[in-house]
Amino acid sequence: MSVRPILTVAETQAADRAAIEAGTPGIDLMERAGTAVADAICARFRPQATVVLCGPGNNGGDGYVVARVLKSRGWPVEVRALSEPSTPDARAAAARWDGPTRPLDGVPESALIVDALFGAGLTRPLDGVAALAAQRLANRADKVVAIDVPSGVPGDTGQPKGAAFCASLTVTFHARKPAHVLEPGKDLCGEVVVADIGLGDTPSRLEENGPDLWLPRFPWPTSSSHKHARGRMIVVSGEAWNTGAARLAARAGLRIGAGLVTVLSPPEALAPNAAHLEAVMLRPFETDAELEQAAAQVDAAVIGPAAGVNEATLLNVLALARTGAALVLDADAITVFRDDPEELFSVLDRDDVLTPHPGEFERLFPGLLAGSPERITAARRAAEMAGAVVLLKGADTVVAAPDGRAAVNVNGSPWLATAGSGDVLAGFIGGLMAQGMDSFEAACAGAWIHSEAAELHGPGLISEDLPGLTPAVLRRLYEER
Repeated sequence: MSVRPILTVAETQAADRAAIEAGTPGIDLMERAGTAVADAICARFRPQATVVLCGPGNNGGDGYVVARVLKSRGWPVEVRALSEPSTPDARAAAARWDGPTRPLDGVPESALIVDALFGAGLTRPLDGVAALAAQRLANRADKVVAIDVPSGVPGDTGQPKGAAFCASLTVTFHARKPAHVLEPGKDLCGEVVVADIGLGDTPSRLEENGPDLWLPRFPWPTSSSHKHARGRMIVVSGEAWNTGAARLAARAGLRIGAGLVTVLSPPEALAPNAAHLEAVMLRPFETDAELEQAAAQVDAAVIGPAAGVNEATLLNVLALARTGAALVLDADAITVFRDDPEELFSVLDRDDVLTPHPGEFERLFPGLLAGSPERITAARRAAEMAGAVVLLKGADTVVAAPDGRAAVNVNGSPWLATAGSGDVLAGFIGGLMAQGMDSFEAACAGAWIHSEAAELHGPGLISEDLPGLTPAVLRRLYEER
């Protein structure tokens, strides 16, 4: 297995320069890139009238190669150029194109469009005929293929500053960029194909979240494993009328492999919890001191789901922080520190995980998300401030560690937009941490498995379904290990 980096525009450009300095001519890289795009198009579309929109730079140069390769394979192709090529490699590629070329003065209604106007390095808004083309194609993404990124989408943020192309297929090279994994760029890209054009390995502290990142260290049981060896996890229940969220987290932790899972419950919530728990155990506590004592020998603790935004929850978090347990703090356990985030940060350590959605993130790190160029930077800065792992939820979930490591989910599922799904995620992460998995990797694995389970079910998913879907995902991972 190989980890898949996500590279900034500057890192990708440096990889290009290094390959060229090592002896690979730039035009050869351009030929490889354009051929890879043509291959991806031929694999997904039948031959049809195709118009390649070429810009002046190397993205346009890639487009001239695509046009030539498709034409050689029998496709009817024409080029519409925004202007004359402006780089040596783009001029060389344009000189090899022997088909029709006309100025970009519009886009045809029915042709397949290859967007080779501007690459990931564009940071200004589209203007003129390029912006008009993007607007006219806004509802035709199924007939648009983008090279590198859809024109108008900045590679480092994925946040257009004006009009931008929307594609059903984007072919990029060497590695994904932030624009391919962060919304709204992720949605504008459609399917993303990463083509290897021979640039070699490029180390990065930012990676795609997938099994390649953590599966080699996943805590599978062995023939000698027993329930105590597989980890002890607790979940703190809310009051009697708010107990379901804790049970969701507990069941998720048990399903993902924790050997012993206990719901610690206020006395008045014992009856509703007992009525619904089977393999998950139940134990009462009344004060934060009793909670601390009950958690003294556990490996991981989850607190926050429907815990209540009150002094009891605050004291319970502080009590758990005094134990040796690795903590997963979600929902109310985050919000309760909104008036004094530093009180929370002072008791966290690098083994703890915070799982905020954007609203909870704002309460704990006011202004950080809005003031950051994108959510990767915000999550990294938050992890540094908190001294703990931060999982910033969303369609483009980001996991960041205090040491600068970060990963972005590329398998987000729309079916997770349902009440309680975050409680299950907290339980997955806690269950993996209880088994001794590194907290950053546990957060990454939990988020990925969470999305995969949701996709298995699809329409009609409710959070209660997720733990029961987990074994199928785990079986596949076990066979792939």
